Amino acid sequence: MSLIKWNPFLNDGFGFDDADKIMGEFLPAVRNNQAGFTPALDIYEDNSNIIVETQLAGIDPEKVSVSIENNVLYIKGESERKSEVEEKNYYRKEIKRGSFYRSISLPEKVRGDEATAITEDGILKISVPKASEAAAKNIKIQIAKK
Repeated sequence: MSLIKWNPFLNDGFGFDDADKIMGEFLPAVRNNQAGFTPALDIYEDNSNIIVETQLAGIDPEKVSVSIENNVLYIKGESERKSEVEEKNYYRKEIKRGSFYRSISLPEKVRGDEATAITEDGILKISVPKASEAAAKNIKIQIAKK
């Protein structure tokens, strides 16, 4: 008899169906497919900026808001369904619709008030200038004379 390495994701005792059931009990929005979606992000830097890119194909840029507060980037938006199809006619339903919200702590201090955002070909690109490091200042100690 050979040993089979246990894998929690492939074990018949507790699989994805069970996890979905548990999540549905605690998060009704997930159970009812009301959770919307979470767009994936790429975060990288160049010499002077932190750059965040996210794919928002099919989403009206007018329905997306971007803000920065205390070095945290917030992206909020909404994806609307253009045509209605009754649920029973689907063979598969994987495209998520609805509102989304992302908050990302930026890896360095930034000047959020100087950030720019541009969308092109369904990609939202947010560029946030890095805050310059304060130069160390040597302070000469003065000796008070009595």
